[in-house]
Amino acid sequence: MSKSILITGGASSGKSRWAVTNYSHYDYVLYLRTGEAVDPDVLHRIEYGNNLNGVEWDIAEGITEDPASRIGDHKFVIFDRLSDYTEQILNQTCPHIAEMNDDMMKSIERRVITDIEDMRERIRENKGSMTIITLETGFSIAPEDPRMRALRRIIGSINQRIANSSDEVYFSASGIQFKIK
Repeated sequence: MSKSILITGGASSGKSRWAVTNYSHYDYVLYLRTGEAVDPDVLHRIEYGNNLNGVEWDIAEGITEDPASRIGDHKFVIFDRLSDYTEQILNQTCPHIAEMNDDMMKSIERRVITDIEDMRERIRENKGSMTIITLETGFSIAPEDPRMRALRRIIGSINQRIANSSDEVYFSASGIQFKIK
């Protein structure tokens, strides 16, 4: 049975550590990292789990578009992070924030959600499981910077849609994860 899991929380709250630990006994996991390179602590945890459990993972960094095409025949995928991916799509779609409008925001949301649904479909075909990691935007004050304000609004909307369509949702705070769905 295919499963889609979302884990959300603040920065450095233990989301990636939790996801990596959850899959540590599985072989041939694909760790998709958007944005910057994999955090050295997370990379160490992956390598440690691989050595301990005699498994081997694939790591793909710098995912900027079409993440579903990277899945191939992997049954288990960690997508780290939805929020960074959304920021990349925002930057590609609207390099000049003064041009941002509601239609453009909705277009960005649709593109990101479509990309997530494409990944989920690929995982369903592979009869596997996927964990999506994202930042929770609901605990901060609205930023003054127009780009960050637009990004916060877009990520908040996407997080809600992905959470509602996920099989399980976890919240991470101070290294402790709580199942909320």
